[in-house]
Amino acid sequence: MSTRIQPGPRERLLTAAQRLSYEQGVNVGVDALLTAANVARRSLYEHFGGKDGLIAEVLRRAAAEDLDAYRSAIAAAGDDPRARLLAVFDMLDQVVSAPDFRGCRYLGADLALADPAHPAHEITREYRQSLHQLLAREVSRLSLPHPARVTDQLMLLIEGTLATGAARPAGHPARDARALAEHLLP
Repeated sequence: MSTRIQPGPRERLLTAAQRLSYEQGVNVGVDALLTAANVARRSLYEHFGGKDGLIAEVLRRAAAEDLDAYRSAIAAAGDDPRARLLAVFDMLDQVVSAPDFRGCRYLGADLALADPAHPAHEITREYRQSLHQLLAREVSRLSLPHPARVTDQLMLLIEGTLATGAARPAGHPARDARALAEHLLP
């Protein structure tokens, strides 16, 4: 006879909050989070100190997953830095085209959380910095005259793709962004 081990309250809270904060935004109610996780209010405070801590941890977890997805897309494209950078937009086309795509969770959090001291803002900044560094490593391999500017432009194309994809996914904004990126990269 095998027994199935259920995740503990902390993991259930993280899983429920990651899903609900993406589907409904970071201002999803605490009661909805607790119900979805099937945990008592006390668990939220014991594990995360409150909803702000939970949202920050959800963003940290999602950022690690998303950065891994970028790394995987880049690595799968071979050794040519140009192909590796363009592969990011191919991956984004799949992400934005998914039926459950609801936009960039980091931009959504930044816009929804008015308090500049909310711990989520630090996580979103770190996420963007990490993504920027990932792109910068590839751009530097191209020996371009202004690599920092090209990296900033690629970030703008990525963030624009994710924002536009939430409003018009059928328009395939990642494909248009890829075409623009091709002009930036020799």
